[in-house]
Amino acid sequence: MITSRGIEANPEKCKAIIQMQSPQTVKEVQCLAGRLVSLSRFIPRLAEKARPIFTLLRKPKNFEWTGPCEEAFKSFKILFTTPPILQRPNHHSELLLYLAVAEGPISAVIVQEHQKVQTPIYFISRVLQDTEKRYQMIEKLGLALVTTTRCLRPYF
Repeated sequence: MITSRGIEANPEKCKAIIQMQSPQTVKEVQCLAGRLVSLSRFIPRLAEKARPIFTLLRKPKNFEWTGPCEEAFKSFKILFTTPPILQRPNHHSELLLYLAVAEGPISAVIVQEHQKVQTPIYFISRVLQDTEKRYQMIEKLGLALVTTTRCLRPYF
């Protein structure tokens, strides 16, 4: 939603996550994952934070809601009580891109600086596939850059 303060997450989608109970089945985890992905633009380092939850989707036969899953779920509930407000880019000033590369996920954020304060415009995050995890660090950085440019094409 575009407001006078900037680009805000849809309050109904945030409320849906806040009011959710801890998932008990794979279907409920799929529902949670879908809701998180729909708000991924507003969540810094989503792939890293939601890793325990996304891992459950890979092995549905052995469903077990663990402590790390519950911690991640609670952290998202806290995050969505006051979700970050993103700004529309000002085309007359520079955009800054920060990339983060780890063993499992890659993340990026595009920000704009105004009066020495950096405000986020868009967050990007994704989990690396098994073959991508074996890339050298420089290759992962290149992959992060390519992934980011594909997502941010409208800004360039």
